[in-house]
Amino acid sequence: MTAGTALTARTTAAEHELAARTTTAEHELAALQREHGRPLFALLLRLCDGDRQRAEDLVQETLVRAWQHPEALRADAFESVRPWLLTVGRRLAIDARRARQARPAEVGDAVLENAPVCADHAERAAATLDVREAVKTLTPEHREVLVLVYFQGASVAEAAEALGIPPGTVKSRAYYALRALRRVLPGYAPDLG
Repeated sequence: MTAGTALTARTTAAEHELAARTTTAEHELAALQREHGRPLFALLLRLCDGDRQRAEDLVQETLVRAWQHPEALRADAFESVRPWLLTVGRRLAIDARRARQARPAEVGDAVLENAPVCADHAERAAATLDVREAVKTLTPEHREVLVLVYFQGASVAEAAEALGIPPGTVKSRAYYALRALRRVLPGYAPDLG
């Protein structure tokens, strides 16, 4: 026998052993699911508030953990593996609930269909440019009042104090500034109050 055929024979033997162990593990896992799957699913269904899909996912995750830790399933410290499975499943359910609570709530399609549509950013940018150009057409006195009162949020008294003019003059200039803007921006009249 040559070195190449000996290596192939060893590789093939190792592959058969791995396949036998995998097949044995799959059979053990299937038996585990047959014997303990229903009680595990019932517990997880209660912990998932009746969500069958989530409970089924958690059962599968629990069985994956069992497959990853075969030493826990063969421990002689207890008669049945069911308590271990139920504990793992319960902890997975708690972790899943905590993860869902940490994330924003999921929104279904029905809610999105009824959601109000926000204006396009391009339209808003264009409107801003239109208003800026219109404000430039005002006299400096009207522009000062409009900027203070409407864009910076100053009260009439604050604007009057800042400009050194009487409050009545602030009101008058604001009125005439808005009226001039309505003429320049007829499509924006509702937005100008």
